[in-house]
Amino acid sequence: MQLRLDQLAAHLQKAAGALKPIYTLYGDEPLLVQEGGDTVRQAARAAGYTERQVHTVTGAYFDWSSLLGAASEMSLFGDKQFIEIRIPSGKPGKDGSQALQQYCEAAQGNDGVITLVTLPRLDKTQQGSAWFTALDGIGMTLRCDPIERQQLPLWIAQRLAAQGQQVEPGEAGQRTLAFFADRVEGNLLAAHQEIVKLGLLHPPGTLTIEQIEEAVVDVARFNVFKLSEAVLSGQIERTLRMIDGLEAEGEAAVLVHWALAEDILALHRARAALDGGKPLPMVLREQRVWGPRERLFERILPRTRGPALARLVASASTVDGIVKGLRHPQWPEDPWEALRRLALQLAKVASA
Repeated sequence: MQLRLDQLAAHLQKAAGALKPIYTLYGDEPLLVQEGGDTVRQAARAAGYTERQVHTVTGAYFDWSSLLGAASEMSLFGDKQFIEIRIPSGKPGKDGSQALQQYCEAAQGNDGVITLVTLPRLDKTQQGSAWFTALDGIGMTLRCDPIERQQLPLWIAQRLAAQGQQVEPGEAGQRTLAFFADRVEGNLLAAHQEIVKLGLLHPPGTLTIEQIEEAVVDVARFNVFKLSEAVLSGQIERTLRMIDGLEAEGEAAVLVHWALAEDILALHRARAALDGGKPLPMVLREQRVWGPRERLFERILPRTRGPALARLVASASTVDGIVKGLRHPQWPEDPWEALRRLALQLAKVASA
């Protein structure tokens, strides 16, 4: 049964005397996985599950029989058991799939064991697998996704409120939260640490922009896929900040160019297909555009024309040569400066 992470504490409090036999946390946000796991552990201890075992599945030769045996053994001291199963790869394999299904069957009638399963981000195939379906069917599954940039200010405000602090009301407070979010984007663990630091530096109450500017370190981390969203959204300042961050983190200029060029070529092909009479939904399927990118393409394509996109394709071709060491008289020699110009061109077309 699926449960939102923000519903976990209320569920555990309500089910204190009858916890689910298995809780499964999956996702690629370490802070949220850790906090969710800590919440389950605390509830299990409070309910008397004091004997803890941890089994980490590494490699193809994990002894699944030891896990099945551990769950069926009685505690030497008569304590209830709390068993953790950690699968860092998210792929238990054929033997693991069968073992997990057997484990779920055994857990149904065993109220002396609570199990916490932690997994990385899972694709649709993994979520539809027999072993994951078994985990979901007998217990609670919680997805721990990263906090997106547009959600980050609210997340920060909620965390500050939990320690008795808040920003100034109105527009001033919104600017403060936006500044904070820019400093910690893509690095939720560091964001949490910066919030805790504010709680240590200042008493409960209202925080000013000056206090936050002085205390919060720039710990933002970026990836090329988020850069694509920023550029296609026409967010010029954020686009430049992300390219600066990617350069500082040592990302390959070739990879950044690939991300920008993929969007440019997809837009160009899609516009040509639309001009040829194909409907937009069919065009997006053919170009394999989905998710947040699909919504951006739906906004951009109707008001963008072929010649503008053709000029972008030519620019992308030029920058392809620059990042590989070829000079062009009308473009900067530095690959990152060329990438900034290309990203700005795309952002301006996207926001036209």
